[in-house]
Amino acid sequence: MKLVIISGRSGSGKSTALNVLEDLGFYCIDNLPVALLPSLVVQVQQEKLATQEVAVSIDARNTPVDLANFADIIQQLSLCEAKLEIVYLDAHTDTLLTRFSATRRKHPLTGPDTPLLEAIKIEGDLLLHIKEMADLNVDTTHLSLHQLRSIIKNRVVQKQGGEMSLLFESFGFKHGIPKDSDLVFDVRCLPNPYWDPMLRQFTGQDGVIVDFLGKEPTVNAMFKDISQFLHSWLPQFQQNNRTYMTVSIGCTGGQHRSVYMAERLLAHYQETYGNVQLRHRELNQ
Repeated sequence: MKLVIISGRSGSGKSTALNVLEDLGFYCIDNLPVALLPSLVVQVQQEKLATQEVAVSIDARNTPVDLANFADIIQQLSLCEAKLEIVYLDAHTDTLLTRFSATRRKHPLTGPDTPLLEAIKIEGDLLLHIKEMADLNVDTTHLSLHQLRSIIKNRVVQKQGGEMSLLFESFGFKHGIPKDSDLVFDVRCLPNPYWDPMLRQFTGQDGVIVDFLGKEPTVNAMFKDISQFLHSWLPQFQQNNRTYMTVSIGCTGGQHRSVYMAERLLAHYQETYGNVQLRHRELNQ
């Protein structure tokens, strides 16, 4: 049996993630009380259901006591021989405020004495135990619904067995480091095509930029060093039961050097890992 727990602050995309899993054949339950998780697993294992793949959404509507005991409840699941994965979705607080304003939906923790901003903060505190235990953290701040659906499908569903799902993500430091990064490499020391007026309009996906950066000895040396680091340490993470890794590559604006390096690393590691994804945060805006 496979059990996927979807959690995160309200407005981060939990419903979208759960809908994707349901469309792909998972038996899905929204807002399951945490204390019922062990009973659910036992029942699914005993009942010969059409699917042994189950996804549940757990959020701050649970009782604070149950949320505080989340780690103990998950420990009980280890005795049930269920394959468990925890996915935690989140976004910048300003983004969550904007989403609630746009949809005009009520936050589950707001009330006469609890305004929206305070409710969002309280919710984050209540879910902290789940966030810390998550196998995969996804920052949806800059994601469209289509992009979030693709991440859930490609990283959670298509990942086979105990293989590691590896994501290379380019970004621009001037827009902040992605919150869901596991490893961050800074390539701002490399030659910058932006300063050539003839190259500025292109991105690291274009041939002229690939040719420009591919000829630079420092670029090739950086690629070699990053590759050697990942070659040495990714297996160690995997042996420590890490099933998801997000490797973020940053330059100044996230248009040229980081995009080129992420593309090159993708091509290199597709030969080694079966589930390798690519995302260019700034190009997707």
